[in-house]
Amino acid sequence: MSRTHQLDQIDRDILTHLQADGRMTNVDLAQKVGLTAPPCLRRVRALEESGVIKGYHADLSPDALGWPITVFAMVSLKGQAESDLRAFETHVASLPQVRECHMLNGEIDFILKLVARDLPSFQAFLTEHLTSAPNVASVKTSLTIRTSKSQIGVPVDG
Repeated sequence: MSRTHQLDQIDRDILTHLQADGRMTNVDLAQKVGLTAPPCLRRVRALEESGVIKGYHADLSPDALGWPITVFAMVSLKGQAESDLRAFETHVASLPQVRECHMLNGEIDFILKLVARDLPSFQAFLTEHLTSAPNVASVKTSLTIRTSKSQIGVPVDG
């Protein structure tokens, strides 16, 4: 797939509706974008095959599932060789509490978004899995107080 997929307005409308409601039926989607069902389904399949649509997910409530604490951890490594970076990425990929991992440029190497059941379990996770991980120089954490915006996906128009 190319870095950007050429989208017309109908593709953008399809993406906007599916990003808001991935469970929408093809018939409902087709009606909303002004198509009949078969060409709408063909377009959705083409968007999936090209990689524009990566998947469909349920938006779960961390609080309802017992994960009320969200923490951002800024991790600096002792070395930045590609093998060190990949080893850290492999390590955090195995930790279910880590929900996102982004490599950064600058003095911080990675920012992680993680969840915890409570403060003691977060403390244990921090010492057992992050600060003690190979090649980790430092970990700075910030607990979220509230989330004022959490929007999935990306802007479709613009």
